[in-house]
Amino acid sequence: MHIIPNFNADAAPRLARRAATVLVAAVLSALAWAGPAPTAFAASSVINTNSARHISIALNKSIVVRLPVAARDVLIGNPKIVEAVVRTQNTAYLFAKKVGQTNAFFFDGKGRQILSLDIDVAQDTKSLSSLLDRNIPDNHITVDSAGDNIVLDGTAANAAQARLAFDLAAKFVGDEKKVLSNIAISSKDQVMLKVRVAEVQRAVLKQLGIDLTKLAAQAGDFTIKAFTGNPFTVNGVLSPSKAILNYNGSNVQITAAMQAMENDGLLRTLAEPTLTAISGEAAKFLAGGEFPYQVCSTQSTGSGCVYTTEFKQFGVGLGFTPVVLTQGRISLKINTEVSELSPENGANGTPGLKVRRAETTVELPSGGSMVLAGLIQHQTKQDINGTPGLKDLPVLGALFRSRDYQEHQTELVVICTPFIVQAVNEKQLATPLDRLNIATDRQTILFGRLNKVYGVPGNAPKGVVYHGNVGFIVE
Repeated sequence: MHIIPNFNADAAPRLARRAATVLVAAVLSALAWAGPAPTAFAASSVINTNSARHISIALNKSIVVRLPVAARDVLIGNPKIVEAVVRTQNTAYLFAKKVGQTNAFFFDGKGRQILSLDIDVAQDTKSLSSLLDRNIPDNHITVDSAGDNIVLDGTAANAAQARLAFDLAAKFVGDEKKVLSNIAISSKDQVMLKVRVAEVQRAVLKQLGIDLTKLAAQAGDFTIKAFTGNPFTVNGVLSPSKAILNYNGSNVQITAAMQAMENDGLLRTLAEPTLTAISGEAAKFLAGGEFPYQVCSTQSTGSGCVYTTEFKQFGVGLGFTPVVLTQGRISLKINTEVSELSPENGANGTPGLKVRRAETTVELPSGGSMVLAGLIQHQTKQDINGTPGLKDLPVLGALFRSRDYQEHQTELVVICTPFIVQAVNEKQLATPLDRLNIATDRQTILFGRLNKVYGVPGNAPKGVVYHGNVGFIVE
């Protein structure tokens, strides 16, 4: 027999409100223990003192730790890395102050361990990832941390995106040395750089000097003899040829040697290297050679020098690093050098180098040209050597002095043109050996030819008729 209690109609609304309140409280309690909020950490109601839970906190960020039972003591391994603030017996706040690793322990009133945490404080990679997503849409770049360093990985569409990601990460951490980029370029463009190096050198040398090989004057029993030597201190003696002048008088004998030389020189240098490199990679070119020189290295025993042979490059050199920024825009870091052997700059029998060097970074469109000009040098040297006092005499002073003159002019121009290129079929490429035929013995002996005239008459322009052999002749 079941007894049904009397139902009070006046208490129905009050009971309904109480039931609703209990239901809401139960739901909220279930949600609170179902899982932690983004900035909160809830400990399990089951206390396990043997295992520690690992958590990560971004630098200068904080989390909330909620405990299942009341805590009395909190122990932090390194308070300089993480600081703990206990607001209530069941709630603690952990603040990340410095990059590093530490741990935290929570104990109840009886000294039992409630919770053990292994804490890793690192850079805020989520904020950096959001920054990259806002500035580089649809990127495939991942962000990780290693201590206080940022590691960028993944792929970028081009080198410009990879560089932008690196710059943003460097600004984010405040030091580019703390950013390590392993970003790969998904579509690497190839850049061909066509360079023309043109240089003209003009040299003028002049020498005029008179040496008195014998000057004898006699007055009674008294005889005076003099000899003068006026060296050429700029260029040295250019020619051993001399003109001898003699005068024989009754009491005076004069023998003089006159040296005169004039030299005009012209040097023309032209190089047209063409290099191809992947965007972001470096390429080098050298048309020249190497010369050996001795290097003295002192032994630890102090017994003297041990000479080793090393080699120095000279000639026309070119190095460049292209970076494709956007469609058709290329950033170029170019360094070019033109050097030649120069005996006057040498030492101990080893020749020196005359060097003209230029280095710059520019941004050009594909097919655009840049000129490195203004590399002009004008050098003049002149020495006058002679006998003091006598060389300054009017007219006659020319017999007691020598003049050595040198003028050197150099102008260097470098023209650079980058192109974004793609691979082509081998059949589309041509070489200087195509259709080159070696001359026969009869043509070589009778006509002095090293190769035959070659060409295809059918390739002549429309409206033009050629008769006989056409093409190119290499003498």
